[in-house]
Amino acid sequence: MLRNGLEPWHLIVVLAVIVLLFGSKKLPEAARGLGRSLRILKAETRALHEDTPPDAPSESTRAAAPEAAAPAIPPPRTDAPPADRAVPTTTHRNAS
Repeated sequence: MLRNGLEPWHLIVVLAVIVLLFGSKKLPEAARGLGRSLRILKAETRALHEDTPPDAPSESTRAAAPEAAAPAIPPPRTDAPPADRAVPTTTHRNAS
């Protein structure tokens, strides 16, 4: 018995359920579609790496210096009243 709970007979049961649900005719078509998708993904990632200029910062460089990418925080306003002085508020009287 394996410690992670997956034994070979578990995989056999899962495969049998997949064959019963999708049918034996649909499985090769699904595998072909998955293979095409993976080939397209691999080609696009390869093209993305080739298109990146060598002097452009990489993702790891950008992640290493987050303070450079963060927007600057504006200084506090000087025209606001100090926090220790309470600003009087108006109270509304009932008209009755």
